[in-house]
Amino acid sequence: MTAFDTIITGGTIATAADTFQADIAIQGGRIVAIGEGLSGAAHTIDARDRLVLPGGIDSHVHISQPSGPRVVMADDFNSATRAAAFGGNTTVMPFCLQQSGQSLRDALTWYHGLADGNCHVDVSFHLIVTDPTPQVLGQELPALAAEGYTSIKLFMTYPGLRLSDRAILDSLAAAKAAGTLVLVHAENDDAIEYLRDTAETAGDVAPKFHASTRPIPVEREATHRAITLAEIVDVPIMIVHVSNREAMEEIDRARRRGRTVFGETCPQYLVLTADDLDRTGFDGAKYVCSPPPRDTDSQAACWEGLERNVFDVFSSDHCPFRYEDPEGKKHPDGLKTFRAIPNGIPGVETRLPILFSEGVNRGRIDLNRFVALTSTNHAKTYGLYPRKGTIAVGSHADIVLWDPQRVQTIRQENLHHGADYTPFEGITVTGWPVLTMVRGQIVCANETMTAERTGQYLRRGRPAGYA
Repeated sequence: MTAFDTIITGGTIATAADTFQADIAIQGGRIVAIGEGLSGAAHTIDARDRLVLPGGIDSHVHISQPSGPRVVMADDFNSATRAAAFGGNTTVMPFCLQQSGQSLRDALTWYHGLADGNCHVDVSFHLIVTDPTPQVLGQELPALAAEGYTSIKLFMTYPGLRLSDRAILDSLAAAKAAGTLVLVHAENDDAIEYLRDTAETAGDVAPKFHASTRPIPVEREATHRAITLAEIVDVPIMIVHVSNREAMEEIDRARRRGRTVFGETCPQYLVLTADDLDRTGFDGAKYVCSPPPRDTDSQAACWEGLERNVFDVFSSDHCPFRYEDPEGKKHPDGLKTFRAIPNGIPGVETRLPILFSEGVNRGRIDLNRFVALTSTNHAKTYGLYPRKGTIAVGSHADIVLWDPQRVQTIRQENLHHGADYTPFEGITVTGWPVLTMVRGQIVCANETMTAERTGQYLRRGRPAGYA
């Protein structure tokens, strides 16, 4: 009789705090022992010359989200979570969108119908609140928080999504009462519309004008306003997909005043720039996302933010659309003006290799900081720790083996998402995940899917920022 289901031997384990060599024993989907010379398993994985890391948690992805008339996202839960697994992720957190007039409960019922039974990794949902009625805020939000839906997202831009300052204040107050963390997409919508109208009047409709009509001051002002509104209510918030130093400085200043403000950035702000939107023909549409990539100075600032803890988490903001598709980037209206190009880029599979190669291998961050930014801090922020986000006795056996020496050039043909392109095409990285295990089960290894759709929905506990 064997004592364990699986033992991982000979690898170098890294958590957010430590790096050490040891064996890991797994039983019933959990880590039950960490030590030297462990034996007595039905299955042994040789991890010599491999890094053994907690599975990545991508807490900012968009999957099968309604995106406007005749616009369809490229990923369903099957393809998105498959790509996530091959990219070294064991949990993803997509957004459940409440549409106007819809209850949060009905939105969740529909979204669970898309996800349940179709996921290769574990999932948990944020709620996008677009219609904050008294019933939604006073009844639904606290009831759903008690059921483990403990985060909501508010938008300051986009028709149909943006909330007024008063609606944001009401939502923040309801979130505080429910013990729910609020994520904010911070861009000033009126400023964007003014700049868009000005550009279109001048005939400036190419993809590159998406970037110039969403300049840094648009993000900086909204970040300051979001933090101010949260300060009025006295509630913690997360500013997502920060792209530049000026917005970072708003987070820094708020923290010095004693405010609890979390920050997030993404790969596109580290390795892409606004120049990528200024490509031949319509190719710039492949890089249209919001906020847009900035310039090399902003890239350097975002790296600095990762190094000195301005950013708590590093997410992909995976929001995929096909390029050669009239329901995607080449939407008929988008071909006429940048305003109508579907907004978002794929990235769930490439998030971790890009940060590992450009961050760890280039000496910008160490391995433990990499684990914190890509896994542990996500779990702690969103109420999943210590079930997720670390390698410890009692935690879920969500484990990824990395080949730190593997050199790979990112190519669309080698990826597993539903989009028909990657904005990171041609970037060569060193370090790649070669085995992904979710709750003790190997999901993929050596470029092969080994388990199908065994992901589960995760009920979450109280998020960070609440005593």
